[in-house]
Amino acid sequence: MRKFGSLLGAICGGIIVLGLAAPAHAQATRTWVSGVGDDVNPCSRTAPCKTFAGAISKTAAGGEINCLDPGGFGAVTITKSLAIVCDYTEGGALAGGNGIVVNALTTDRIYLSGLDVKGVNPPTTGIRILAAANVVVKNVSIRDFVTGMVVDPASGTVEVSLIDSVVANNTGTGVSIRPTGSGSVRMNVDRSRILNNAGDGFILNSSAPTTGTIDVSVRDSDSSHNGATGFAALSGGVATQLMIDTSTAFNNANGIAANGSNAIIRFARSTVARNTTGVIQVGAGVIQSYSPASNAVNGNGTDGTFGTTAFK
Repeated sequence: MRKFGSLLGAICGGIIVLGLAAPAHAQATRTWVSGVGDDVNPCSRTAPCKTFAGAISKTAAGGEINCLDPGGFGAVTITKSLAIVCDYTEGGALAGGNGIVVNALTTDRIYLSGLDVKGVNPPTTGIRILAAANVVVKNVSIRDFVTGMVVDPASGTVEVSLIDSVVANNTGTGVSIRPTGSGSVRMNVDRSRILNNAGDGFILNSSAPTTGTIDVSVRDSDSSHNGATGFAALSGGVATQLMIDTSTAFNNANGIAANGSNAIIRFARSTVARNTTGVIQVGAGVIQSYSPASNAVNGNGTDGTFGTTAFK
């Protein structure tokens, strides 16, 4: 009997240890943050975390972080497939340095929606995308950084979507696409506003050593009141292409600028007005209009010249 009792005690003890150990390794597919949460919590709906950084370690790959109520949830680095969605309340991320960094695997997919990313003390970049398969940025405000958004993969191809978003009041560039190494970027911008940035509004820049390509389409968007150029493509030799459709450029310097061999901008149904120079081609850069009648390029200090190829 004594032996039986000892054996039973050992078995029960083992069950208790296993039962206690399991939750420490568990990650939830959906976690929550709250303005009154605590990062020691499991990030459940009834015991939410305080910050995105606290929640991400408790969220499984492919999972989602949601905001329960308004709050400032801080900066975060994303290294796996993940969604952060705060569409129905204030999802604030005040950050000194970088706000949100995406440095995941080239097979990972990231979805960011309903966020207000603001730079403080001192700011660097609002959203920086280094590596992922696909990143969607929807209904996001990025402001008061040096650069609002940077996409700069060193290898592989990153596909990025910027939808229904605002990039404004940054002390440098609004959106910078600048792959290095063998990195390539494919991007679409839809219904977004890039405003009041001290430098360029939206620039594709392959002047850094890269063997990759940049291919971007912009539709129903506005790059205006920026200190330099509204839409720019700068190429060091690799294919750097920008398609602009149904968009607007009112800026302090240039409306649309293409600089360097293989920098090609095509635009249609767009307005380029009240710039110092409307459109400018430099160093073999090419700007083509789908049809001269479909674009309004006037009211600039100098309207400039561009290719008038009418594409079918």
